[in-house]
Amino acid sequence: MSTIAFLNIPMHGHINPTLPVVAELVRRGHVVTYHTAPPFAAEIAATGATVYLYPEADRPLADPPMPITMLEGLARTTAGLLPRVLTELCEIRPDLIVHDSACLWAGVAARELGVPAASLFTTFAYNRQAPSPTRLSWRLLAQAAAHPRSTREYLRWRRRLRRDYDTRGLPRFDYANARQPLNLVFTSRDFQPGTLDESFRFVGPSLGSRPPDPSFPADRLRAPVLYASLGTVFDAGPQLLRNLITALAPLGGTVVVSTGGTNPAALHPLPDNVIARRFVPQTEVLARAALFVTHGGMNSVNEAMYAGVPMLVIPQGADQPLVARRVVELGAGLSISARDAGPGLVRALARRLLAEPRFMAAADRLQVAEREAGGYVRAADELERYLHRSAGPDRTGRSAPADSRPGRSGRRGRSDRPDRPDRSDRTDRSAPADSPRER
Repeated sequence: MSTIAFLNIPMHGHINPTLPVVAELVRRGHVVTYHTAPPFAAEIAATGATVYLYPEADRPLADPPMPITMLEGLARTTAGLLPRVLTELCEIRPDLIVHDSACLWAGVAARELGVPAASLFTTFAYNRQAPSPTRLSWRLLAQAAAHPRSTREYLRWRRRLRRDYDTRGLPRFDYANARQPLNLVFTSRDFQPGTLDESFRFVGPSLGSRPPDPSFPADRLRAPVLYASLGTVFDAGPQLLRNLITALAPLGGTVVVSTGGTNPAALHPLPDNVIARRFVPQTEVLARAALFVTHGGMNSVNEAMYAGVPMLVIPQGADQPLVARRVVELGAGLSISARDAGPGLVRALARRLLAEPRFMAAADRLQVAEREAGGYVRAADELERYLHRSAGPDRTGRSAPADSRPGRSGRRGRSDRPDRPDRSDRTDRSAPADSPRER
């Protein structure tokens, strides 16, 4: 069997879809390692993978969360993590590196060590219809002008990366869009807008078995079950959650509200048919739900489509507006902004979603597409096929001693680098990510 190294950015929405894939690869007999931040170590170790920890201080979080600060954070984190990651990967000797599309340090490490790599997209695959947040654009340039310190830091770290490491074939600017010859997208082809080349494989939502939550009062659920969850990345706040409760309580047999960062006690008193908890067994509730009010995070929307549930999407940031627009385009739901989500409008839209058959029909069509995509089993199959295609002579560069790797003692010329494999027959890996193929 093979050794497969997963590397990811430390965010739940990016790590959660990989866990069933990792568990499946371990079940098939592969040795799997996983680089992550300390808060995620226990759940990853539970899959059977060996965990390698990033220093907590190097988490690539953007503040404020906008593309220019994301670029600066990714460049800084990549430069900071690479020496340690390269040393550990030299010890691991992986046959394949699998990384999130925004995990730039993994893409650089794969180039440095001559190891085949696959990229994971936990939101849409980026193209013209689903633009990457860090692509070169007038908006990005305007942000760069308005945030000169972040821009200077980004350019400084970018120069250092290009000086010290082999960054060929990786994005020149678009650091959240690190593609590889194999790119796995955790949604269905039907939900992805636009067209992409054959390197993108749409495997659908990666939903493994989850342990039951005995504390959740599933026996209280009465049809129709209406479920509301606005995620944990953005703070919905008690007022918006109260608006949802006021709007939905008269329509539902049971209304379930996941409060995330809001203390459920802040919402009391609650109607008798409302269950409010910080965390909810989402797939279990969606399996019985008639309506899902969601922030539009891709994982949550995928789970709703897998369950065939119409949605009212209230996006708050990141990729959520794009996801919301796609839900509406395909007829599986409606969308409003958070500022417009008063009780009256939410109730009116919820009535439509429950009463008009077209929404359920669209949700049923997407449910078929999501389930036929294959999920984590298809993802593991694709990785194994890619491993088989990539098998070849021993890649001597991956076992170079850590103290001989570039980036340790100043700039090295290309001819001074440690032994590395001949890449002349692997031009697909060096095609620029911003070349004229479909975006």
